[in-house]
Amino acid sequence: MTPMKNVDFYDVRVVDATTTSIIIDNGNVEEISVNYTRGGGIRALCGGSWGFTSADGYFNEKKALNAASELAVSMNSRNPKEKVDLKTVGKPTLKDLPRIKVDPRDISIEEKVALLKEMSKRAKLEGISSTSAVYSESEVKVCYNNIDGLDCEYELIRSGFAVSAVASENGIYQAGRESKFGVKGYEIFDETDALELATNAANEALQLIHAKPAKGGNMPVILDQELAGVFVHEAVGHASEADLVLEGSSILENMIGKQIASPLITIVDDPTLHEYGYFPFDDEGAQSQKTTIIKDGVMSSYLHSRETSAKLGGEPGHSRCQGYSMPIVRMSNTYLDNGKSTFEEMLEEIGDGMYLIGSRGGQVNTGEGIFQFNAEKAYLIEKGEITTLMRDVSLSGKTLEILNNVTHVGNDLKMNSGRCGKGGQLVPVSDGSPHICISKAVVGGV
Repeated sequence: MTPMKNVDFYDVRVVDATTTSIIIDNGNVEEISVNYTRGGGIRALCGGSWGFTSADGYFNEKKALNAASELAVSMNSRNPKEKVDLKTVGKPTLKDLPRIKVDPRDISIEEKVALLKEMSKRAKLEGISSTSAVYSESEVKVCYNNIDGLDCEYELIRSGFAVSAVASENGIYQAGRESKFGVKGYEIFDETDALELATNAANEALQLIHAKPAKGGNMPVILDQELAGVFVHEAVGHASEADLVLEGSSILENMIGKQIASPLITIVDDPTLHEYGYFPFDDEGAQSQKTTIIKDGVMSSYLHSRETSAKLGGEPGHSRCQGYSMPIVRMSNTYLDNGKSTFEEMLEEIGDGMYLIGSRGGQVNTGEGIFQFNAEKAYLIEKGEITTLMRDVSLSGKTLEILNNVTHVGNDLKMNSGRCGKGGQLVPVSDGSPHICISKAVVGGV
């Protein structure tokens, strides 16, 4: 197969995916869907211009390559850009692939629905006004080939669930949520007590109804593993994505080799971990490998595609896409590595402050290096003791200031899973952290 001459590079990625989704709303089946998709993403590079086309179903690969090639050549002739070089990659080795214990395709829809209904029932405690239980599974096969003769493929199964409960009283609404997703089969329900988590979600919502609204201010804080993991992902992970660095949209531009954080801080992105963001090779065929973003407080590496690594140095392996869209630089499993402190030592150190738990989203500006996240709940810390439960609390600040204000890093790393959005695409990721203690942060409240 010979695409149009004058093309410097091309690749083809074919994806077969089956996704099952079940939603139970207030004990009733709201949705049961099984979707099968097949298609391909085809790229061609001419000079400094990428041509990209996607095709649904079974398609003529030669025609698709010619279409992408014509687009790249046309763009390059009309508006020539600086020539794009790509870092060379070898054939990836498929090793240590996740192995499922219970194939979710062997479990009937009826059995899955029954379990979700029971979860919804367990969450419907007195005072709970609404519940939701969601299950999803996906089986995906990815086949990749390129102009250099690279030809590789893998298959992967992901599954998981989420349950939420909303409590209401006197016009106040509060929610509790629990979830678990992974590169696992249906054994995820054997490894996690989903019914207990459903009750936990309900109890949290009920507790928050009677919690005091938080009062804001500057104070020392402890972040739990989930909120600290969200900070690591959103404020540090995205800023380390090399495409944003090249765009001038990252506070970490020109920071390689510089001390940018407390020496206690080591942040890693590792797609080889059997967490939700796992992949054996990325969507450019580059071998997945552990990348240390920050080592002992020193900026060590950005996350790269083949194009960005050729421009900035570093290793490729973080080019990902949703389905068969255009690949862009993405995280996988991003976490703050364990330190040596205990939670008790942090409480003793902090004296008076606040303990922030969980995440309800937020926003970050990677170019300016500022962020704002909403916690699920918080507790006052008074004289080293956890006291009053608080609700409606947020954390905000400057990324580099917070990184330098970390005084303790715990030894209790925990990962959480979800989906990360960028460029209109969602991909599975995990993020995590141990508990961390920050000497000074801006806490928002009412």
